[in-house]
Amino acid sequence: MTSEVVEDEMEFYSKAQKYWKDIPPTVDGMLGGYGHISSIDIDSSKKFLLKFLRDGPNKTGAHCALDCGAGIGRITKRLLLPLFKTVDMVDVTQDFLTKARTYLGEEGRRVRNYFCCGLQDFSPEPNTYDVIWIQWVIGHLTDNHLSDFLKRCKAGLRPNGIIVIKDNMAQEGVIMDDVDSSVCRDLDVVRKIIRRAGLNLLAEERQENFPDEIYHVYTLAMR
Repeated sequence: MTSEVVEDEMEFYSKAQKYWKDIPPTVDGMLGGYGHISSIDIDSSKKFLLKFLRDGPNKTGAHCALDCGAGIGRITKRLLLPLFKTVDMVDVTQDFLTKARTYLGEEGRRVRNYFCCGLQDFSPEPNTYDVIWIQWVIGHLTDNHLSDFLKRCKAGLRPNGIIVIKDNMAQEGVIMDDVDSSVCRDLDVVRKIIRRAGLNLLAEERQENFPDEIYHVYTLAMR
């Protein structure tokens, strides 16, 4: 439970916002110095996502995706724009979204909206998105805010749409990181929050070929 490690909710959010304001708007900055893992990450995510985009009569559409905690648009550029007609991006740091406009290049014209907002305050437009992609950002939300955000994401899905969470998972319990003001939850805690939001888990996969010294990373699809 984040309530056990987050003492002051307002400070939890303001410290994180301040942390990201000082991070350079680069792929390496987005990945905490692990820019070299970006291609491995994107390739695995693409394989995971294509299972749903290619899956028979109930397949997920490819009209519009939402990139949550999008940063400068690393995932938008490499994963979402090649697969979807349009993409929306949401991030708490305006400087990252400003950088995204040049980083994304020509294809960036297909980004409809750059929303500058924390996910605890963001509501996806109802019945709009085929895929809502939430990567390396759930640790910046308290349990209650994450559950509520997932409920709003559920309302934002088009028919056969999916929500995907890809994030670090702790071995056990909830671990606080005071540097960037985030938490890392274990897989069971994340699954409970997903169920609490009224969502069903469709698939779960551990990321392979990441450096040994970092947390295990899991990708979870739900609707």
